[in-house]
Amino acid sequence: MARSLVVKTTAGADAPERCSQAFTVAATALAGGVATSLWLTGESAWFALPGRAAQFELPHAAPLADLLEALLAGGTVTLCTQCAARRDIGPDDVIPGIRIAGAAVFVEESLQEGAQALVY
Repeated sequence: MARSLVVKTTAGADAPERCSQAFTVAATALAGGVATSLWLTGESAWFALPGRAAQFELPHAAPLADLLEALLAGGTVTLCTQCAARRDIGPDDVIPGIRIAGAAVFVEESLQEGAQALVY
C-alpha cells in the first residue's frame, strides 16, 4: 500500500508558526519519499501568488519560499477554489504548477487508501 500525506494549511501570516509547521511537515514528508499534497486554504491562499512566500519571515524556520519550491517540484500544491475566489485570485495569477481545486478533490485525496490528512 502506497503512503501519502495530505496537508491542509488554513494559516498564513496571521498565524506564522502554524503556517510554517504545515509547510515544514509537508516538505519533510516529501523529502522522506512520501507522496505529498499541500492545500493552501484561508489566509495561506496568498502564498499561491508569486513572491508572497518570499515575504514570509519566522525566526529559526526554513524559508517558506524554499519549502514551497520543493513541494512544487516533487509534490502537489493546490489552492482552494472558494479561498481563491474570495481573494479575487484566478488561475492566471498563481505560481505555475499550483492548481485550483475544491473540497471534492481534497476529500478524494484524503480518502485514498494509505492516505493521512493533517489540517493546520
